[in-house]
Amino acid sequence: MHRVVSVEPLAEYRLRLSFDDGVVGEVDLSDMVGEGVFEALTDHAEFAKVYVDPKTHTVAWPGEIDLCPDSLYEDVQTRRKAA
Repeated sequence: MHRVVSVEPLAEYRLRLSFDDGVVGEVDLSDMVGEGVFEALTDHAEFAKVYVDPKTHTVAWPGEIDLCPDSLYEDVQTRRKAA
């Protein structure tokens, strides 16, 4: 399992992530924001409250919203290969 060590919110519902193996990259969450549990994140102020959960080492927001670190890692790797 991959661990997120840092997260930075960016414009247009993107995140810059760093993983425990040194991989750094961006993910675009614009397709998810506004759907289901992610509806609250349409407010940019709420989206910016993103943090790394110290227990699960993944991206999370207040209200028990989180994302699978392995899925995020795969997305970052796919974007890096396409670049």
